[in-house]
Amino acid sequence: MIRVVVVDDEALVRSGFELILGAAPDIQVVAAVDGGVAVDTIRRERPDVVLLDIRMPERSGLDILGDLRHDTHRPVIGILTTFDTDEYIARALHDGAAGFLVKDTAPENLAAMVRTLAAGGVVLSPQVSRTLVDGYTGAPDHDAVRRIALLTDRERDVLACLPTGQSNAEIGRRLHLSGATVKDHVSAILSKLSVSTRLEAALISERARPRRRRA
Repeated sequence: MIRVVVVDDEALVRSGFELILGAAPDIQVVAAVDGGVAVDTIRRERPDVVLLDIRMPERSGLDILGDLRHDTHRPVIGILTTFDTDEYIARALHDGAAGFLVKDTAPENLAAMVRTLAAGGVVLSPQVSRTLVDGYTGAPDHDAVRRIALLTDRERDVLACLPTGQSNAEIGRRLHLSGATVKDHVSAILSKLSVSTRLEAALISERARPRRRRA
């Protein structure tokens, strides 16, 4: 059973997420709270996954993320956002956010995203990915290309799988590797790319790819 805490300042949003996730047989929403009591609730409930609103009037998601950053039992945190700006994303990444979900994520996709987070995968809603990856330009990021050049061929194979949100076991099956070997490759990738999370590595992978320029 995947234990989840939902943190949002709007009661309607909290109840909606609780209702949707509660219908999944393998997910239990153990608390749905506002930002004011979020840190105490998370430390008490020790959930596997936290869905955390990035903008709240009493305490922002970024403040809460920072408070939890060095906790011994630190849950996987997915940021909830309307995503009309990316000014907060660098700090959220630095403090260890594992995914970004827009609040209007389709209900049928929400449980799958929580499972991906719980399994150690990367979650990027399509709207978030488009904003983060290329800054509305078709050119690849030269720094990202330079950093990826440090990887071995097998590490690049593993890195290419990270943006899909697959777990180590799923990547292993795809590449005919054991989950433990994939974990070792991921650790090497994070070290060589000088990042601390799979999400940051996935974004570097995406930014290194040439993209069609949008009008």
